[in-house]
Amino acid sequence: MPHPSAHRQPVVSALGDGDLVPTPTSAPHGSSRLLLRLIGGAPGADDEVLAAARSAQDPSLLVAAALLVHDPSYLVRAAACAHTTRERQLVVLAEAHLHHNADLFDVLVRDHLAEHPDHLLAAWIAGRDH
Repeated sequence: MPHPSAHRQPVVSALGDGDLVPTPTSAPHGSSRLLLRLIGGAPGADDEVLAAARSAQDPSLLVAAALLVHDPSYLVRAAACAHTTRERQLVVLAEAHLHHNADLFDVLVRDHLAEHPDHLLAAWIAGRDH
C-alpha cells in the first residue's frame, strides 16, 4: 500500500528525469575504471596506470602517467591523442602542473572545473602538491 502522502504530493519530475547518471565517454571503459581506482587511492593503481600508459591512446591515462612519474613525454603523447576541448585543456593544465607554474595552473584548473565540474581527474590533479 502506498504511503498516505503519496496521494497528496504532485509529481515534480518527468519520468525521463530519473535516468541514471551517464558514465564518461571520453575514455575507454577500462581506462575510466583504472583512473577511478587511481583517484581513489587503490593499492597498485599507480603501477597499473604506468603499465597501461606504455601503449595507451587515452589522453587522460597518459596525463595521469605523466604526473605519477613527472615525465613530460607522456604529455606529448597525450596532446597528440587529445581530440576534444576537454582533453586538450586537461593536457595543458597538466603541463602547467608538471612545470610548477602554480599561477597558470590555478587559473586553468579553475576554468576547466567550472566548465567540467564532473572531471575527477582534473580535480585529482588540483589536489596534488605543486
